[in-house]
Amino acid sequence: MLQGVQHIIFDLGGVIINLDYKKTEQAFVDAGLTDFPQLYTQLQQTPVFDLFETGKIGRHAFIGALQDLSPIPLTEAQIIYAWNAMLLNFPIRRLQILQQLRLYHDLYLLSNTNEIHEEAFNKTLAKDHGFQSLHPFFDKVYFSHRVGLRKPMPEIFELVLSENNLKAENTLFIDDSPQHIEGAKALGLQTIFLRPGMTIEKDIFKNKNN
Repeated sequence: MLQGVQHIIFDLGGVIINLDYKKTEQAFVDAGLTDFPQLYTQLQQTPVFDLFETGKIGRHAFIGALQDLSPIPLTEAQIIYAWNAMLLNFPIRRLQILQQLRLYHDLYLLSNTNEIHEEAFNKTLAKDHGFQSLHPFFDKVYFSHRVGLRKPMPEIFELVLSENNLKAENTLFIDDSPQHIEGAKALGLQTIFLRPGMTIEKDIFKNKNN
């Protein structure tokens, strides 16, 4: 599977950190934003989420936009709580896998995320594992809200390849969203699509004793 692969680009949500989109959906519905499921899914979302994920708007504008969409008043704290509800945990085995892979491969993180989520998952990482950020596990980290681009735009893949002098054919991309996989394939990257229920520790980088 890793024949010819020198570089590996990992997605974050659903690959390194566990996610449950339904928890955020339910939290917003419970708070009163009942049409949230129509506004945001793993596969598609309304423009305000794209703007937030590419850093075109900040947290206050994002929160204000959701407050405007809600039929009842929502506080900033309610919105942040609901928005972060999807973020679960970092399984220790996945972090160990990253440390082991870095001995033999260049590793990169490429995530569609936002400043509220970055703050939240860094707190979880620090609390559970003592790391203040994900940077120690990768050669370079690319967050959509920091670079102004998001998957599956070809430009964000091209940015990672060009900045690090990577050849697409020697680069593996692992993600759990089919549209992102297709974007990477179009540029010639090798890909692994993590289907629902799959994990990198169980299905890709298995322990030799299993």
